[in-house]
Amino acid sequence: MRDLGAGFGYLMQGQRWVGRHGRWFGFGLLPGLVTLVLYAAALAGLAWGAGDLVAWATPFADDWSSPWQGVLRGTLTAFAFVFGLFLAVITFTAVTLLVGQPFYESLSEHVDRTEGGDVPSSGLPLWRELWISARDSVRILVRVVCYGVLLFACGFIPVVGQTVVPVVGFCVSGFFLTEELTAVALQRRGVELKERLRLLRGRRLLVLGFGVPLTLAFLVPFVAVFLMPGAVAGATLMARDLVSPPDEDGPALAGQAHPGQAPYGFRKG
Repeated sequence: MRDLGAGFGYLMQGQRWVGRHGRWFGFGLLPGLVTLVLYAAALAGLAWGAGDLVAWATPFADDWSSPWQGVLRGTLTAFAFVFGLFLAVITFTAVTLLVGQPFYESLSEHVDRTEGGDVPSSGLPLWRELWISARDSVRILVRVVCYGVLLFACGFIPVVGQTVVPVVGFCVSGFFLTEELTAVALQRRGVELKERLRLLRGRRLLVLGFGVPLTLAFLVPFVAVFLMPGAVAGATLMARDLVSPPDEDGPALAGQAHPGQAPYGFRKG
């Protein structure tokens, strides 16, 4: 349970860091504002058209008597919007990070610089970094959609669907949200997606302590935009403690570093 508190501590440290560096807080707000406008429009469209979509997908219920038709379609409409909101929470970070790649890279590097020690650099051109970020985000999105479909189906199980499934959903959201945020710092350290997932699975409670509260906070309108700069800073602080330069006799990272960058080793948890 100590790791849960430590994960939440990283989240708070990140918010305090941007609080002490106001210029970087404002700098980190810009990508979130752009993404928020896009997502707000998409969710508004979903809320407007979800009923018609469900009616089109359930023609077998056209002749059902009241109230059963309304109960079925009302329930499915609510689930469709919740599923869309679930995807929005998960993908918001990925899209914001993609839109704001240069912004958050600079912010993360400055966190490393102010905290001391090495300031790793990928040594890659911007277009290559954007490509890697987009590729990895798509891979994560595929995983999220698979979990989302499974959880959506489990939501119809009596009692379990209304109690256990939402909790599991927030844990899944928190895990992948943390993966997206730590990717900013870990990619600069040459840690590929497969290794990042392995590293984070090895510290699940730490990851959930960071990601679940952030996921819950992201459900409040506009909060995600204002928490994103601090979330990136906190994820960088977490990455610094999860990954460390190998000692002369220490373990090397099981992955290739980017050109011009030495590989890093995992710090044992």
